[in-house]
Amino acid sequence: MTEVLKIRRFGGSVGLILSKSIAESLAIEEGDQVFVTSTPEGISISIYDPDFDEALEDSREFMRSHRNAFKKLAQ
Repeated sequence: MTEVLKIRRFGGSVGLILSKSIAESLAIEEGDQVFVTSTPEGISISIYDPDFDEALEDSREFMRSHRNAFKKLAQ
């Protein structure tokens, strides 16, 4: 899906107004947070925090490497 958006001034900032169809495809509504990430392909807008995914994978690796300790703690 390609859609042309116009940049508008909001006070001292600039912003984009997303169409209803884009907001629905992202499952967002007014007041929600989105994360804008620069990628080699361009800009990505997502409802998922990329730093959270990285932290979650780090914690999973930590739990895998200390599996026996977690089993003992669970007893």
